[in-house]
Amino acid sequence: MPAEVLSYFLKNNDRRLRLAFQVVLQCAPFLKGLKVSCVISMDICLYDGLSELLQDTGIAYRRLSCSEGKCLVLFYRPGELERYLNGPKIRSLIHEYGYGRMDLDDMLCRLCSRVGDFAKQGMGFPHEIGAFLGYPAEDVKGFIENEGRRYLMIGYWKVYSDLATARMIFKEYDRAKNCAVNEFITGKSIREIAI
Repeated sequence: MPAEVLSYFLKNNDRRLRLAFQVVLQCAPFLKGLKVSCVISMDICLYDGLSELLQDTGIAYRRLSCSEGKCLVLFYRPGELERYLNGPKIRSLIHEYGYGRMDLDDMLCRLCSRVGDFAKQGMGFPHEIGAFLGYPAEDVKGFIENEGRRYLMIGYWKVYSDLATARMIFKEYDRAKNCAVNEFITGKSIREIAI
């Protein structure tokens, strides 16, 4: 994608246009149904525009944290994310971080609390956030055990196992991004882009 296109949309004075483009660009694999969720950092002043932007899409969002004029926002489809988090591998992983028998709302409240706590301590993000973003359980565990080092590959996440599958997924994500951005540039709305 040409840098001029990115620059035009990201520096555009129309806040709604800028917000829509940011969501399409950074959440394309999620919008196209390839991921259970995504997270982006956005200007706080744009946050209130999400309700209108995502109307009638089935997509929910939650502010995980805010500071210094930015907020971290999780986008998800509630049913899909809850099913994913209740899968045996992921459930076992997040249980270790205090996500016991909880419904989705309680899990997201706990995640918000942990993200806020980590931010206050300048520690980045709680490691289990990878599970909420649909990263393979083995890679989330690998990241934790290796403290973010000794990975096989870095792409949309750090890969610690099943390199061939990760490469295929990353290519699919790249295709989804190109497709979603091209659809947006030709005038499609988020409602039309999202599957």
